[in-house]
Amino acid sequence: MSLAHVPAEPITPDPVREVPDTLLTQSWLDLSFLHWAADPADVAPLLPAGTVPDTHDGLTYVGLVAFRMHRVGWFKVPGVPYLGTFPETNVRLYSVDRHGRRGVVFRSLEASRLVPVAIARSTFRLPYMWARMAIHRHADTISYTSSRRWPGPRGARSRISVRIGERIEEPTALEHFLTARWGMHNAYFGRMVYLPNSHQRWPLHRAELLHCEDELVTAAGLPLPVGPPVSVLYSPGVPVRFGRPARPGGLPTR
Repeated sequence: MSLAHVPAEPITPDPVREVPDTLLTQSWLDLSFLHWAADPADVAPLLPAGTVPDTHDGLTYVGLVAFRMHRVGWFKVPGVPYLGTFPETNVRLYSVDRHGRRGVVFRSLEASRLVPVAIARSTFRLPYMWARMAIHRHADTISYTSSRRWPGPRGARSRISVRIGERIEEPTALEHFLTARWGMHNAYFGRMVYLPNSHQRWPLHRAELLHCEDELVTAAGLPLPVGPPVSVLYSPGVPVRFGRPARPGGLPTR
């Protein structure tokens, strides 16, 4: 069945499917979402086989998302305070597979804890990078800094600062498209897998970009973004559950 023959699932602010079995728990806190529009043709070669760029009004997007990971835990065991809590910054793309499932594809994920980086790289084959990172907040301004340690390119940096604005009562269709993503596509030993997630509706705020000096997008193999981001959002965060990965046929593994 070709990708073109299966309509993409709807974009919904609430989870589009149930996640009955919990594989991982975590919270994503103090998030800043920066997005640039991109040509789907530039993004397509960077996605796992079996997926194509997800588009909104003919465009796809490159996301630079900085936040604080909080208390990652396995199954229903409470999250780990130290090893499971750290700053993270990821470069992500938007994808849809042959079953119509929308998701994200991570090109890189910077994190400041070496042990979680090693586990994520070896167990899930995710492109986690060990980095020196910090998050600082003063009043309504939040700043994120990152400098990659391992693997290369060593020293790839990102410095982001935003001013948090008013709560968004009714996000636009594009804002839902960029944030309400209920799964992740990833290449795993040459096969595409889909890892579903579930969380409450995003509490979103307008945000003003005060500073952005970034090398992570180009280090991830993407063209240098032209101009300022087309969307800048902030969220105080949500608790998240990940379910078991789905087989290529669409059913969860056991």
